[in-house]
Amino acid sequence: MRWFYAVCMGWCLLPLWTQAQDLTANDRVAIRTVIEQQIEAFRRDDAAAAFSYASAAIQQQFETPERFMRMVKTAYQPVYRPRRVVFQEIDETASVPIQPVLLVGPDGVPVIALYPMRQETDGVWRIDGCYLKAIKQERL
Repeated sequence: MRWFYAVCMGWCLLPLWTQAQDLTANDRVAIRTVIEQQIEAFRRDDAAAAFSYASAAIQQQFETPERFMRMVKTAYQPVYRPRRVVFQEIDETASVPIQPVLLVGPDGVPVIALYPMRQETDGVWRIDGCYLKAIKQERL
């Protein structure tokens, strides 16, 4: 019976896996562009614009651009005010494309921001979250 559940789960996740595996050059550009545009909106303190780049699920969670912006200002300083932004290769091995971005925060501390991406029903790529990962700094 376990194999049945495994097959059913795999079948249900197949569309997500296919989405991540079938990225085109245009998809890659669109993903990078939406993240760049959101970061620029944060730099301008344009809550409405920054909120517009979030997926429908994220927008539903926060309800208003102001709540979204307040959360980013409080918990995501490297995203809100990065000193430096360096895009890395998209991870296509996950169930959804994940765009890693090296950010140097306003405090000078580098982090990796992992952006899971979602292609909405209208075909537009949106940001479906952001997870900050500390970078191990080696001693010299």
